[in-house]
Amino acid sequence: MSQPPILHIPPRTIMTPGPVEAEPSVLKAMSSSILGQFDPGFTQIMNDTMVSLRKVLQTDNHWAFPVDGTSRAGIEAMLCSVIEEGDRVLIPCFGRFGYLLTEIAERSGAEVHLMACEWGKVFEPAQVIAEMERVKPKVVAMVHGDTSTGRMQPLKDIGQACRDLDMLLIVDAVATVGGTDVKTDEWNIDGLITGTQKCLSVPSGLAPLTYNDRIEQILNERKSIEKGLIPPGENKGGMSPQGGRSGGIGRRIRSNYLDLSQLQDYWSPARLNHHTEATSMIYGLYEGLRVILQEGLPARFDRHRLNEKALVAGLEAMGLSLFGDPASKLPTVTCVNIPANIHGDSVRAMLLEEFGIEIASSFGPLHGKIWRIGTMGYSCQKRNILLTLGAFEAVLLRHGAKLYVGSGVQAAMDVYEEAAKPNHEVTAK
Repeated sequence: MSQPPILHIPPRTIMTPGPVEAEPSVLKAMSSSILGQFDPGFTQIMNDTMVSLRKVLQTDNHWAFPVDGTSRAGIEAMLCSVIEEGDRVLIPCFGRFGYLLTEIAERSGAEVHLMACEWGKVFEPAQVIAEMERVKPKVVAMVHGDTSTGRMQPLKDIGQACRDLDMLLIVDAVATVGGTDVKTDEWNIDGLITGTQKCLSVPSGLAPLTYNDRIEQILNERKSIEKGLIPPGENKGGMSPQGGRSGGIGRRIRSNYLDLSQLQDYWSPARLNHHTEATSMIYGLYEGLRVILQEGLPARFDRHRLNEKALVAGLEAMGLSLFGDPASKLPTVTCVNIPANIHGDSVRAMLLEEFGIEIASSFGPLHGKIWRIGTMGYSCQKRNILLTLGAFEAVLLRHGAKLYVGSGVQAAMDVYEEAAKPNHEVTAK
C-alpha cells in the first residue's frame, strides 16, 4: 500500500485580507503539550486570556472570551443568542458581510430591515439613526470594517443613539480589532465579535467576542442547561454568577454549540462542561494577545497606518488607481482597480506562482474589478510591502500594463525614509 507523501507547505507571503501570516511565537506556543480542559494550569490560561482580551477590545465587560470556530461562528453565536422569533433587527449594509449578518439574523427568526448603500462608500451616521428611529429595532447589527469593499463605518454616534433609544448595537469587528482603534465601551457597543485570522495574527479557528450586562440579561432570561449536567436538587441558576434561570423551551437559544448562556458558564468559575476546548488554539490566542499588548495598541495602530501609507503611495506612483471613497478607507485593506484589458485572476496566479505572494480578488459586483491587498498583523511589515510592490509591478508588466516603471517601490521607500526621521516615532516593524 502506498503511503501519503510527507507534508510540504510552500513558502508564502500572505497579503490577503485574511488569513494572514501568524506570529512565529504563536505557532511555537501552539506546539506546546496538551493540557486537559479542566486542568488548573489550563483554566488559569483561560482566565488570563479573558484579561488580555478585555485590554485589546478596550472594554471593562466581564464577558470576553473566544467561541471555538471561525469568525462566522462568533457572529452566529452572538446573533442567535440575542435574537428571538419576530425581533426587529436593522442591518445597514455596505458590503458582502452586511449580507452575512442579514442571513444569520433571518435564520435566527428576526424581522430584518436592511438598508444598503453603494459598495465603496459607507453611511453617514445620521442616515442610520434616522432609520433606527423609523424602524425601532431591538438590535442594530453592523460591520465595522468590510474587507469586500475596503471601507470602515464610523460607529461612535450610532452607538450613542442606540443607547439613547434603548437599542442593542452588535458589531462585526473581524477586520479591525488589532489593526485599528476599536473602542468597545466608548462607542457604546453592546456586543462585539472579532476573529483570530486577521489582525490578531493567530491561525483561523477562534472567534473572540465580548458583551455587556444588557446582553447578559437577555442570555440569562433565555438560559437553559443540558439535562444530565446538574446534580439532583441543585439550583440551575447557580451555574451563572448572575443567577440566570431556564428560559423554558419557547425562549431557549436554538443552537446548543453556539449558546452564549452556556458558553459563559464554561468560561466562568463554574466550568460548566459544554464542549472539549481547543487547547492549542487557546495557547495561540493567549500568545497573540500577549504580543499585541507588548507592542502596545497605539504603536500597533501607527504601524498599520504607516505600512498602509507606504503601500498606497507605491500603488499610486506606479500608475494604479484605488477603489472606493478615500474618506472611509479601511486601514487594513487596500482595494486596487484592475486596469482595462488586464485579467485580474491571471495576475494573481502569476504573483503566487512566480513570487509566492498572495493577494485577493473580491466578491459579487466587484469580482474581477478590484484586487484586495491586506496589511494586517504580522503580515503588515515593511519587507512585505516592498516585496509586494516590486513583484506586483513585474507581473503587471508581463501582462502588458502601462506603468511608471520603478516608481512604486521608490515611493514606498520615501514614505519609510520620512517616517524614520527624528520627529517621527512610527516603526514599520
